[in-house]
Amino acid sequence: MLRIGAASRTLLTSLLLLPLAACGTSGSSGADKSDDKAGGASAGFPYTVTNCGVKTTFTQAPKRAVALNQHTTEILLALGLQDRMAGTAYLDDKISPEYRKAYDSVKVLAEKYPSKETLLGANPDFVYGGYASAFDKGEGRDRAGFQKSGINTRLNIESCAKGPIDVDDLKTEVTQVSRIFNVPERGKKLIAREQKGLDSVAARLKGVEPVSVFVYDSGDSSAFTAGGQGLGNDIIRRAGGRNVFADVEKSFADVSWERVIARKPDVVVIYDYGGTSVAAKKERLLNDPALKNVPAIKNKRFAVLPLSSAVLGVRAADAVDGLAAQLHPGAK
Repeated sequence: MLRIGAASRTLLTSLLLLPLAACGTSGSSGADKSDDKAGGASAGFPYTVTNCGVKTTFTQAPKRAVALNQHTTEILLALGLQDRMAGTAYLDDKISPEYRKAYDSVKVLAEKYPSKETLLGANPDFVYGGYASAFDKGEGRDRAGFQKSGINTRLNIESCAKGPIDVDDLKTEVTQVSRIFNVPERGKKLIAREQKGLDSVAARLKGVEPVSVFVYDSGDSSAFTAGGQGLGNDIIRRAGGRNVFADVEKSFADVSWERVIARKPDVVVIYDYGGTSVAAKKERLLNDPALKNVPAIKNKRFAVLPLSSAVLGVRAADAVDGLAAQLHPGAK
């Protein structure tokens, strides 16, 4: 996993959580293509937007987009834009089943980040990065360099927010991306559909007492966990949990095991990704004698959340639903 210290996220207010994956989105199209025509050359353009400090004027919708990182790839697929994608790269875990068919139609440029030469070889007119590391200047992938080459770019706003992410930030991500591709109605429909799913979870958990949660991402000498500024924190809250490190003003942070012990979490939420299995992470926690009296460890209460579900993408509503079922299995 990329440790994205530059990323910032927060508690989402209840007006719109707006992720885009859970509620019946078609994997092959991602949206009803009768409402918008992607790639239009004139209507709605020029469109100027400032994203993470970079001002870009689009004179037409991208026709050869490359998405770097899983959550940006899935945003484009959820909007039914696979036919406008020249490539994709860097999955954290398995692509969402809803988008598998669409994903299989897109060229995979690299297992992780492609080299500059490979990326330019795809002849992109738009590069969409999920984490700040997607635009690593040392690797020749900086946004300014792309802009000089006539290639427009966008960075997922979670990776450049100066403070906690809120619901309007997630709405902005979806709205602006769909606007860039001249498919605004698809974005609106996805937003409305997901809000309906979130409302359903909220109704199911009404009156439920939150349980205290510690997120275990990774770590041995210290614990790499979710702080209070990331989307993961809000997913936990909406799923009927209380992040014991919500007071940490970062999306992700290293904390000492002494602090974990002192905060006595009732449940450990394991982020699932990469080469270390969930089983191995559980074993590490259960076999640590220092943790034996932590309620979550003592009672062997674990929940699992794929990493790709805990970032600003199309999975958050589904993540809330799935995590709620693990934290409160008796809630109907």
